[in-house]
Amino acid sequence: MSDYSSEEDSASEWVMYKDKPEWADIKPIPQDEGPNPIICIAYSDKYKDVNDYLRALLHKNEISERALGLTKEAIYLNPANYTVWQYRRQLLKALNQDLQQELIFINDIIQSTSKNYQVWHHRQVIVELMKDGSKEKPFTEEIIAIDAKHYHAWQHRQWAMKEFGLWDDELSYVEKLLEDDIRNNSAWNQRYFVVKHTTGFSDPEIMKREIKYTLDAIAKAAHNESPWSYLRGLLGAKLGDEAVVKFCKELLKSGCISPHLMAFLVDVAEEEMESQPAARPALLQEAARLLDDLANEHDTIRRNYYEFIGQNLKAKYGSPGATGDCPS
Repeated sequence: MSDYSSEEDSASEWVMYKDKPEWADIKPIPQDEGPNPIICIAYSDKYKDVNDYLRALLHKNEISERALGLTKEAIYLNPANYTVWQYRRQLLKALNQDLQQELIFINDIIQSTSKNYQVWHHRQVIVELMKDGSKEKPFTEEIIAIDAKHYHAWQHRQWAMKEFGLWDDELSYVEKLLEDDIRNNSAWNQRYFVVKHTTGFSDPEIMKREIKYTLDAIAKAAHNESPWSYLRGLLGAKLGDEAVVKFCKELLKSGCISPHLMAFLVDVAEEEMESQPAARPALLQEAARLLDDLANEHDTIRRNYYEFIGQNLKAKYGSPGATGDCPS
């Protein structure tokens, strides 16, 4: 169980709420473990004291400054307690509290327990109430600088950008992250998110730019799945872009052994088999060779998958006159 040092702790020795005269009117409510608890958690005396009084205030739905202070103590002890956060938000609104100060408080809590969903949700609600998202990009950048793939930070950042239209310079920020680590899948996801919600992909020049950017990244790290996923997202159901296919075939010819490259070319071959019936025998043979190499040499952990794909392609596009077999 977490036990953060609160402001009150730092100022003086902890005094139990049951020993504070100003709380004498409250009868604490202990946690009900039932008549025969299977496991009794060994809560600290401090934890039990704070939460027993918190339950009492919740029971009577007290709206007061002291209740607000108690929620802070409870949060220091367990920042993942949803009920405490919900009660705190109720108090903040009813008491018309300074939300700037609340933002400072939640900053500190997030820095201490950043993987906790409840703290990010609380921050989102506070920012919504303030109607000001100007601090959200700088704040999330601090978290991302420590953990470049921090799910909650990225999720919160995307929410703030959509909510407040914070799109300026975001593509540059993403490109800087990808310069630092071309394998940063979160940054690739953010790139797609930004383009989708700003220019979109319908403009041929935008598509050309994004394809070039992605192929350049693949050329640097062909075994990195992220740009391959991004490329598939760009091309959608039509993978057979002339420039992309040429790039991939040249990359394979150069000796690049990347399962992502080979699987992509299998999908391109299937697409071409659908549109070019006359070329099916040769395309099926090429797909079979790639699938055999994947299944038996370069990605053996997915052997059953590649064999399944090969059998399906042969069943769908094979003929008595076709040459070559798919892996079996």
